[in-house]
Amino acid sequence: MSDIIMVEDLVEIYPDGTRAIDGVSFNIKQGEFFGFLGPNGAGKSTVIKILTTLLEKTSGVVTVAGYDVETAAKEIRKVIGVQSQYTIVDDDLTGRENLVLQGHLQRMHGTALDQRVNELLGIVGLLDVADKRALQYSVGMKRRLDLASALVHKPKLLFLDEPTIGLDPQARAEIWKYLEELNKTQGTTIFLTTQYLEEADRLCQRLSIIDHGQIIVSGSPTELKQQISEDTITISLGEIGGTSDLQKAKKVASGISGVMNVLETDHGLTLYVKNAEQIVPNVVRAFDRNNLPLVSVKFSSPSLDDVFLQQTGRRIRPEELQKKPTYAFAKMPKRRKIPFH
Repeated sequence: MSDIIMVEDLVEIYPDGTRAIDGVSFNIKQGEFFGFLGPNGAGKSTVIKILTTLLEKTSGVVTVAGYDVETAAKEIRKVIGVQSQYTIVDDDLTGRENLVLQGHLQRMHGTALDQRVNELLGIVGLLDVADKRALQYSVGMKRRLDLASALVHKPKLLFLDEPTIGLDPQARAEIWKYLEELNKTQGTTIFLTTQYLEEADRLCQRLSIIDHGQIIVSGSPTELKQQISEDTITISLGEIGGTSDLQKAKKVASGISGVMNVLETDHGLTLYVKNAEQIVPNVVRAFDRNNLPLVSVKFSSPSLDDVFLQQTGRRIRPEELQKKPTYAFAKMPKRRKIPFH
C-alpha cells in the first residue's frame, strides 16, 4: 500500500515560543486505521490541524494524498473529512439540515445528496430524529451527527480528533463499531487521536504514542504491549510521611522476590513482575511487616497505559478530557485563511 500521509521532521512553534511539535516524523498507509495516543496537551490536535490545512507549520515536510499542505490546501480539503475535538453542529438547524448544508459546501445537490443524507442518518442512528433541531439532541447524538457531517462527501481520508469525547460507554461503543466497518468495508483511511487506551487498543492497526510534541514509540498495539513482557502490580499507598517513606516503600518492593522493576506513580508504585497473582500475597506481607499502609493492590497484564508509563514515568489521564477548554487568543499560532470552495 502507498502512503497517503507523509510527515518528516515536523516542527510547530507558537508565537510565544512554545514548541508544540518537536521534530515529528511518521507515515500512514492508504486504507490504514492509524492513531495518536497521548495525554491532553501532547500535540495531537496540533498535528491534525496542520494535516487538515488549518494551521501553518513552522518547518518540515508534510504531504496528504500526494499534495503538499503548503501549496495544495484546496485539493487536500476535497479528499478529507474532519471531525474536530469539539462538536460544531448548528443547533438552530435540524439534523437533516446540518447534513444538507455540509453537502452543499461540498458541491453536492439533488437526489444524490438526499440519498446520502438519509443513508448517513440511518448509519448513525438519527433517522427518527432527523427533523428535530439539533438543540434538542443529547451530547452523544450531536457527536454522531458531527461524524456524519464529516462523511457526507465520502472522503477517502478521515481525521478524527478525540471523536468520542464526553460520550457514555454505550454511545462510544456504537461509534467504534461504525468506524471499524467504515475502515474494513469501504477502505477509508482513518487517523484517530485519543486519550482513551481501550479506544486505541481496539481500533488502531498501528499507533504512535506522543508526549510533549514528540513521538515516543510506534507500532501495533500488540507489538507495543509485547515490549513489556511482565505483568504489573499497581499499589496505592495510604498516608505516609513524605518522600522518605515513599523511598522506603520502593526499597521494600524492590526487595521482593520476582519483582523486576519498580516505578513511582502519583498515588503509589507500579511493580513489574512475572506471575503477578503469585507475588501479590508476598507484596502485602512485606508492606505489612514494614508498617507501610496499603489502600489497594491490583494486578494486570501489560496495557498501553503501561507502555506509556514505562516510556514517560507517568500514566495517561483520560479524565482530563472532561475539563472545559481554555483559550489564550494572544498566544494562538497563525491559522490558514484559505476558504473552503
